Amino acid sequence: MDYYLVFLLIIPLVWLSIRVLTSKLASQTLPPGPKPFPIIGNFLELSNLPHRDLAKLSKTYGPLMTLKFGSITTIVISSPNLAKEALQKNDQAFSSRTVPDMARVFDHHEFSIGWLPTNSKWKNLRKACATQIFATQRLDATQALRQTKVQELIDHVNQSCQSGSPIDIGRLVFTTVLNSISNTFFSMDMAQYDSQLSQEFRDLVCGVAEESGRPNIADYFPALRLFDPQGIRKRTRIYYTKTFEILDGIIKQRLQLRASSKGPKAGNDVLDSLLSLIEEANSEISLLDIRHLLMDLFLAGISTTSSTVEWAMTVLLQNPEKMAKARDELKEVLGKDGHVQELDISKFHYLQAIVKETFRLHNPVPFLVPHKAETNVEMCGFIVPKNAQILINVWAMGRDSSIWQNPNVFMPERFLVQDIDFKGRNFELIPFGAGRRICPGLPLANRMVHLMLASLLHYFAWKLPDEMRPEDMDIGETFGLALQRAAPLRAIPIKSL
Repeated sequence: MDYYLVFLLIIPLVWLSIRVLTSKLASQTLPPGPKPFPIIGNFLELSNLPHRDLAKLSKTYGPLMTLKFGSITTIVISSPNLAKEALQKNDQAFSSRTVPDMARVFDHHEFSIGWLPTNSKWKNLRKACATQIFATQRLDATQALRQTKVQELIDHVNQSCQSGSPIDIGRLVFTTVLNSISNTFFSMDMAQYDSQLSQEFRDLVCGVAEESGRPNIADYFPALRLFDPQGIRKRTRIYYTKTFEILDGIIKQRLQLRASSKGPKAGNDVLDSLLSLIEEANSEISLLDIRHLLMDLFLAGISTTSSTVEWAMTVLLQNPEKMAKARDELKEVLGKDGHVQELDISKFHYLQAIVKETFRLHNPVPFLVPHKAETNVEMCGFIVPKNAQILINVWAMGRDSSIWQNPNVFMPERFLVQDIDFKGRNFELIPFGAGRRICPGLPLANRMVHLMLASLLHYFAWKLPDEMRPEDMDIGETFGLALQRAAPLRAIPIKSL
């Protein structure tokens, strides 16, 4: 009987010990991180600039870090070596997405190349992008369209030179990107400089970008999706509705033209190529797929490309000696009266270094698009658990003193001595991501950023308004899918002599 009583007493103690031990072991398998609060997790660690908050935390907990946001385990990666391990070695395991609630509006996540898992539909859409939109031959054939749109930008700035008044560089760049992409895709302008329509488009694109990047409590507590406590889903629905209305009108008109004898020949632009693709026998792409694909490419392409050019002009105005050096290079390559063309981009070595340095300091998408672990994956002796959200903090990597000398200093010269590009091979600089989920629009963005920046610098000198000094410039950020300037960038153009 005594043995029986002892046995009954020992069992609970053994069970409790096992629970404590297994709990401790389980916690040790996850990468380190700040201790989460019950239920809410680490929400209180974040401000409205989460890329900076997580960069600061990584200095304490390391480049592989765990945070809890409600029911979601989030793994934050902040080093090139670990980013390479995640996006190259474990590319398949981390190839899915953590789908935010805002992407579920109109079931966009079921058609979006950005949010779909790497299934057959996603592969078909990636193939369409590679062959019908961003292929080198296709981009070469449409470079005259982009050249015309950039020339219109130069003509508009020329008119502004006469008044000597400062101009909103971001707004002008946005309109140029908008019309460049709309001409490449649809053979049409969608706005005019200083028009109300241009500002409405900008508000729409920036709105989607902000909602995409805004931390949403409904993503971390799925039971709250029905209530949409922050109104993110409601605002996103408004933005998506307006975008689809525009795209549906363009598609409907094109289908009517193609059905008539006056219709354009197939292949004239991206929209024609995609419509021809879905008309092929056994096509696995539908009109609904094209509708959502165009929205993805249109919104993402405009926001990231225009913000990159605006940030590049920001850092050059902060560093006038670097701007002068870039202008000297352009003059040397092109001559005083030469015209900037896409074919010349490879000759602009210092300009290319400026773009790389801009990506390093002001990455357009600070966390890339979040990945998701499909299985448990071991990294550095820790376990990245299945269904964890994976954030690659490329902003933190760009400011890491162990990677870059004087990381907070704008120094394009570093890329003249380091053979680093941003096309997914060098993980120190991956503004477009890497691996199978690398941004499909990289080839077009690369051309447009360099073409616009070179043109703004070659044809004009620039100065700050109202006796403002470079060190007094406002470089505040607004976090979203694309990292935007918080205040408009205003400068005075001076026509080059």
